[in-house]
Amino acid sequence: MWKKNFLFRAAESTPLTESENELFHDTEPALDSAGLVLDKFLSVWVQGEGTEEKPSTFTNLYVRTAMLDVRKHVSLLQPLQGRSHQIKHLLTKEQKEFLRRWLQVHAPEAWESSGDHFRDLFELE
Repeated sequence: MWKKNFLFRAAESTPLTESENELFHDTEPALDSAGLVLDKFLSVWVQGEGTEEKPSTFTNLYVRTAMLDVRKHVSLLQPLQGRSHQIKHLLTKEQKEFLRRWLQVHAPEAWESSGDHFRDLFELE
């Protein structure tokens, strides 16, 4: 199985260099948000068939919101969302454009062999 994570600041169109696992790995889960200064992120997981190095087709896309208080090293991770309407609602137009371009450029064969249900997630409304 092939998988890749893109971690965006909520309002930005280019992902961070760190993945969700790298940025949130050593944080403590927040029990509530009182007194926290939270930065909002969108974590996008793309899955597909193939090897770890090279996908042969893209199959699934999951998105979750994540919040991090960098100073206190405390985070809130929401459950992964995998339904089309949730994904389309969470991602901005610019984030969809970035992801579509990245997938098309880095694995054009996998993009072409992906089903319409996957490619439709990147349609701009």
